[in-house]
Amino acid sequence: QVQPAESGGGVVQAGDSLTLSCSVSGGTFVGDDMVAWYRQAPGKEREVIGTITWDAGSRHYADSMRGRFTIYRNYHENRAWLHMNGLKPEEPTIYYCTIQRDAVVYWGKGTQVTVSS
Repeated sequence: QVQPAESGGGVVQAGDSLTLSCSVSGGTFVGDDMVAWYRQAPGKEREVIGTITWDAGSRHYADSMRGRFTIYRNYHENRAWLHMNGLKPEEPTIYYCTIQRDAVVYWGKGTQVTVSS
């Protein structure tokens, strides 16, 4: 059983940066995990932001997301992170962390980010 847990969302001003974190509730990441970040605004399609492998830290970004988002992980904190730059006003968006382990993808409940004008 794998339960991703996101944190770090909130209300920020346009142009701000924000870092979200993802941990494994009641557990830890393991070497073969792949972590992915997604975002979804109400009524809109879910978008993949990018992925990172836990062991090697190999990153893979969606082309549309490259440049504004940085994904990384920290072994000491046992967390994966999503750093966002230059946030723009838009519908409140929920950011999700997923963990793929043994060919199964587990979803967190999400953390909401709202960017004010």
